[in-house]
Amino acid sequence: MIEIFMVALWLGLVFNAAPGAVFSESLRRGIRGGFGPAFAVQVGSLVGDAVWAALGLAGAGALFAVPTLRVPLTVAGCLLLAWLGVVGLRDASARKGPEPMTEPQGGQDRKAMAVGAGMSLANPWNVVYWSGAAGGVGAVLGPGGASELGVFFAGFMASSVLWCLISAGLIVVLRRALPPVAVRVLEACCGIALLVFAIIQLCRLM
Repeated sequence: MIEIFMVALWLGLVFNAAPGAVFSESLRRGIRGGFGPAFAVQVGSLVGDAVWAALGLAGAGALFAVPTLRVPLTVAGCLLLAWLGVVGLRDASARKGPEPMTEPQGGQDRKAMAVGAGMSLANPWNVVYWSGAAGGVGAVLGPGGASELGVFFAGFMASSVLWCLISAGLIVVLRRALPPVAVRVLEACCGIALLVFAIIQLCRLM
C-alpha cells in the first residue's frame, strides 16, 4: 500500500506541475490578488479533477468517447479559455500594476475557485487520463484491487493539494519581486497562453 501511495504522489506531482491553462490562470490572478486567488484557482481545478478521477476510475471514461457528450463540453471549455485570455489581455492593457482590492477577498476567491473548477470540468480529456490510469493500475494489481485504487486516488489527491500550496506560494514570491510593468507583461503573456490553449483544445477536437 505504501508503494502505491508513493507512486501516486509522484505521478500527481508530474501531472500537476506540467504547465497548462490552469497554471496560467492561477498565475494571472495571483500576480494581481496574491495567494488567495492563485490558490483558489488551483483548488477549484482540483475539485474538477477529483470528479473526472472518480468517473475514470469507475470505468465511465468510455461515455465521453461519444461525440454528443464530448463535443459540447470541449467547445464550452474552449470558449471559457478564450474568454479568460481576452480578460487577461484587457486587464494587462488597462492597469498599471496591482491595485487595492475593490471586492472582498472571499468573493474574489470564490470566483477564482469557480473558474478553476470550470476549466477542469470542461476538459473531458481528463477522464481519458484517469481511465488509462485505472486500466494501468488495475492491470498491475489484478482483480479485487478496489482498495488499492482508493489508495492510489488518495495519494494523487494529496500530491495535488501539496502542489496547490507550492505553486500559489511561488506565485506570491514572484509577485513581490516583479515591478508593475513586468506584472502587466506577465499578465498579457498569461492571456495569450490561455488563447493558445483554447486553440489547441479546439484543434484536438477537430
